[in-house]
Amino acid sequence: MSATTSDATAATPSSAPSAGRKDLRRSTREAERRAEQLHSGRSGYWFMLPFAVVFLVFLVWPIIYGIWMSLTDRTLIGTEPGFVGIANFVEAFGDAQVWQTLWQTVLFTVGSTIPLVLVALVMALLVFTGLPGQWLWRFAFFASFLLPVAVVTQVWAWMYQPDLGLFNTWLTALGLEPVGWLTDPNWAMIAIIAATVWWTVGFNFLLYLAALQAIPEHLYEAAAIDGAGAWRRLFSITIPQLGRTTWLVLALQILASLKVFDQIYLLTQGGPNGATRSILLYIYDTGFVNYRLGYASAISYIFFALIVILSLTRFFAGRKES
Repeated sequence: MSATTSDATAATPSSAPSAGRKDLRRSTREAERRAEQLHSGRSGYWFMLPFAVVFLVFLVWPIIYGIWMSLTDRTLIGTEPGFVGIANFVEAFGDAQVWQTLWQTVLFTVGSTIPLVLVALVMALLVFTGLPGQWLWRFAFFASFLLPVAVVTQVWAWMYQPDLGLFNTWLTALGLEPVGWLTDPNWAMIAIIAATVWWTVGFNFLLYLAALQAIPEHLYEAAAIDGAGAWRRLFSITIPQLGRTTWLVLALQILASLKVFDQIYLLTQGGPNGATRSILLYIYDTGFVNYRLGYASAISYIFFALIVILSLTRFFAGRKES
């Protein structure tokens, strides 16, 4: 009896590892079998289906439908559209309004991009250098970006009022003549650029601030040991380290400024005398005011092609730099 018990006890340690190895092999085979089923089966397509449906319905189909529409004389008055081929594109290239509004869009892009980059950089540097009450500065610099465009334009329209507006009140107090900020062709675009810079500079400020915080601290420590002053550290370390971020901000800002529509539509509707009319506003007027949807689609795709060319140019330039 005791010998039997002793044999059973002695056999237990050797049988436990064997059973564990069997369970491990079984689990491994089961995992391999499931992985093979997922790899060879079609389970992954079900995970892709929701995105694929949204992508096809809201992006691919509108693009295809818009291209077809640009080849027709479709209008909003209910008549059956007829196929006109590339006639809309030929007309667009000869339309003086297309080139004028495109030029004004470029002026807005250049006039807004430069201060949006420089002002955002200065704001980020001020916060990064340790101004007292940093949380307040961060909130103040970024808060305007959270406002909807309708609120922004309403506030700036009040400040641009010719009689009771804030800016003309200051000018009058200084003994200067009031300015028609939104009614004078010489000032209207500048007024829209100023409102746009105030509204959107917070996003670029956030990008620059994140990039500044990612600069290795040992670079500044080594420069301080070598006796480099604040300005020397700024131009020898900080600015070069922000090169990639600056290119990113420039690319994003140019693309955003080229698509300007909301603030112009709400502040001036393209006036006075078309001085602030952007290409997108002209497309809107052509399609939904003059009812020429086919022609508006053709202008849209010409503008879309220009944006794609700019994007590809920036992409390949960035690859060459890296």
